[in-house]
Amino acid sequence: MKCLGGQVFTPRGFLPGRLCFTRRVAGFVPGPAPERYILPGFIDLHVHGGGGADAMQGEAAIRRLARFHAAHGTTAMLPTTVCAPEAELRSALSGIEAVRTRPGPGEARVLGAHLEGPYLNPKKLGAQPPHARHPDPGEMASLLALARIRVVTLAPELPGALALIRHLAGAGIRVQIGHTDATYEEAVAALEAGAAGFTHLYNAMSGLSHRAPGAAMAALLRSGFAEIVADGLHVAPEAIRLARRQIPGLYVVTDAVAAAGMPDGWYALGRQRGQKRGDAVRRADGTLAGSTLTMDRALCNLVAWGVALKDAVAMLSRVPALYLGLTDRGSLAPGQRADVVVMDASLTVEEVYVEGRRVFPHEDA
Repeated sequence: MKCLGGQVFTPRGFLPGRLCFTRRVAGFVPGPAPERYILPGFIDLHVHGGGGADAMQGEAAIRRLARFHAAHGTTAMLPTTVCAPEAELRSALSGIEAVRTRPGPGEARVLGAHLEGPYLNPKKLGAQPPHARHPDPGEMASLLALARIRVVTLAPELPGALALIRHLAGAGIRVQIGHTDATYEEAVAALEAGAAGFTHLYNAMSGLSHRAPGAAMAALLRSGFAEIVADGLHVAPEAIRLARRQIPGLYVVTDAVAAAGMPDGWYALGRQRGQKRGDAVRRADGTLAGSTLTMDRALCNLVAWGVALKDAVAMLSRVPALYLGLTDRGSLAPGQRADVVVMDASLTVEEVYVEGRRVFPHEDA
């Protein structure tokens, strides 16, 4: 048995809330059981849905998607909104806050919300509903009063965006550059104003042109953190390899939508719908509409693409914890919350523990 994400340990027992270990006994020879890995729980900072549920649909849907992703190794998450009228955003955030403050059995812990929009560039919406608008400090204050918003994605070239970035960063909220047509200079100005990272790197942003570099170039040259969707559809493995060389704090998100874990068909993404065919979800015009990715699948993909297992695990646990400023999650060490994923030699999830309680398989299974 191997433990990644801390020192080498074997479990003595999982206690609610914290992690309790004993060191491996010197000279211990494992029996005939297949090799297993004990990993820190995965932390997904950008997830719209899963198991047929969409984060915009309120508390019951958020609990459903939190249970679905927990079975795939996600032990903490930020349910993520899409562009919508203010009333719909308020409803979604109220549901997220209800799950954050009253966690239920079998659920990944909701740490807060990721507000993706509505302050996005209409030219770079991708599959986002057409409700983008300019930054509105009054609206933002109203939304912040409803829920613990941990991450905000916005387009820094919009009027008033830099002032909002400074305000949010000063309040300890991670601002990410995304759904943007910013020039390189505009993206750098956002970083200097306090923006902390980039949303689904390469996707829905100005790119890498050698004559007119945009936001993606700024991410590769100037950013310490960025999220990336490791499903093999949103970003080629070679582009992930480049980003890993350039961005020390590159971490994985699923950007999963309601279609994740479901049969082929049409599923919600806010007011819009996407069609799942195989591993892809697309709008009628062919635009990618989120993903069907789960964190365990992302880990397998990274390893298949040549990323060392310990480094791949860090991209799903330690790095997102570091980015969000979490000191009690993201690694396996005494005093950390007992968020643990047990995988077999083929990296198939066997057990998942959230704060010491088994959520997969369910304790009554």
